Amino acid sequence: MHACIDLGSNSFHILIGRWVDGRIEIVERSSDSVQLGEDVRNTGSISPAAFKRGLSCLQHFKTLMDQYPLEQYWALGTNTFRVTDNAQDFILAARDIGIEISPISGVQEAVLIYAGVITSLPVLENHSLVIDIGGGSTEIIIGHKHSRLLTESMAVGSIAWRDKFFSPKTADLLLLNKQLDAATAASKSVFDSINIGVRKAGWDEAYASSGTVKMLATICKAHGLGKGEIELASLLTLRPQIITAIAGGGDLPGLKERRRELLLPGLAVLVGLMQSYAVDRINFSATALREGMLDFMVKNKKTLAVMENSQLPEVSLTDNL
Repeated sequence: MHACIDLGSNSFHILIGRWVDGRIEIVERSSDSVQLGEDVRNTGSISPAAFKRGLSCLQHFKTLMDQYPLEQYWALGTNTFRVTDNAQDFILAARDIGIEISPISGVQEAVLIYAGVITSLPVLENHSLVIDIGGGSTEIIIGHKHSRLLTESMAVGSIAWRDKFFSPKTADLLLLNKQLDAATAASKSVFDSINIGVRKAGWDEAYASSGTVKMLATICKAHGLGKGEIELASLLTLRPQIITAIAGGGDLPGLKERRRELLLPGLAVLVGLMQSYAVDRINFSATALREGMLDFMVKNKKTLAVMENSQLPEVSLTDNL
């Protein structure tokens, strides 16, 4: 039995699973909206409040892990661990709890996201565009079956864009429209920087994972605009209703209250990406980094270095809890 811990800039997740009859069987999932990356863009540090929330979540995860006969676990730190000046302090504090964290690069993260997404897809001859919008970064991969043609990590995410572009709890419709326009244009500009590579690699189907995309797919579905997929036209159609709901604090079908503050920044990031790469429709993928981690763990017991064509340095796994 194996455990995977995904320490994102927005949420922390744990997945515990085992290999049964040639497939992964999930036995436990848990997550918490820690927002470790709050205000990181402005301060360069994990805030004291986020630090405390993160350790509390890890203590809960350790309690869960102790309930199972784990052979191995893997705890990976993503963008916040790459860009903050006190990430090592958090890693040392987590070690005191009994969890060893390995920070990974954006490319490593993208490799594992792609591996996770394709676990839920049929074997296709077409090229797939895979994206994952996190709190601090967005990973972009174009692949064919198990081969990757393009692997990038871009410095744009829902937490970072919230902190950079959106005033907290404003009820001014005009201001929110201006903020959303600026945030969308900025995200498109970031994604435009690899536009040539995306076009050169080419793709036929687009898939997106993460809580941001799930939120937007759920809102679209609740308004009768797609089932498990997101159309750019639908997002643009819903934009006035979304802004009105955020400004007035009103209900929006499909929106969970805990995700409200990330709705506009998430919308800006996804619309900017879809506009940049001419994506008319994107499918939601329920599998991503954690499933990629688990798939890799059960197939490659000790090191990332054996992954064919990955060009990744070794990242430690932890055995025998």
